[in-house]
Amino acid sequence: MQIMPKSALTVENTIIVFCDGACTGNPGPGGWGSIIATPQGQVYELGGFAPHTTNNQMEITAAIKALDRLATLHGEISIFTDSTYLIRGITQWVLGWKRRGWKTAEGKDVLNRKLWEDLSQVVEERGKKNPISWKHIRGHQGIPGNERADEIAVSFAKSKSVDLYRGPLIKYHTALYDFPETTDLPEMKPKKSKGGKPYSYVSLLGGIPARHSSWADCEARVSGVSGAKFKKAMSEEEEKRILKSWGCD
Repeated sequence: MQIMPKSALTVENTIIVFCDGACTGNPGPGGWGSIIATPQGQVYELGGFAPHTTNNQMEITAAIKALDRLATLHGEISIFTDSTYLIRGITQWVLGWKRRGWKTAEGKDVLNRKLWEDLSQVVEERGKKNPISWKHIRGHQGIPGNERADEIAVSFAKSKSVDLYRGPLIKYHTALYDFPETTDLPEMKPKKSKGGKPYSYVSLLGGIPARHSSWADCEARVSGVSGAKFKKAMSEEEEKRILKSWGCD
């Protein structure tokens, strides 16, 4: 039996959601996982697979699927996620993207536009009735809800069998309400160097390097991806040295 800690009593009338995404290869086979706990004491685990996707796409999908499942329920929703990309995208960036016709501040097409449009629509529709709050937590820190959502997502990404629980909270195998206080989002941009404007930002995922003109674009590629490398370069020569140190020509 789970005993709700005193720190959680303030959310006893709130629908709790944990969501996470995973991807092998990024891009590659991926999975998503969501956990819903209602004030009525019911728990619903959701999950799914995508044959060719990215980690960020799975993070967004996990949130969309959870909110779709809650379409007929009333009440405030608190969504716990370790994805800064997801939180910043839906609470900050999406407003500017819409104003610019789904273009970034640099004039580029917004990545994962269809998913952002779907998430934005469901959030707007839900917000007309009850508010949604986005809670940032640190991944892989032993938070039961986050660990279970990650387990579901990874299992689907690796095409492993996973039993999705649906039933009373009192019989649930995970201490869902055992979560710490949420944390502030990390700084979106690294501190500026005295040397002036960066020449570029570079990242490495799955042995594939990429150059980015802004930290936001770089962060969108590496956020929440285990083993990802990224760094700011102040000159073309420094960029070459970084890539060489990563084993890239």
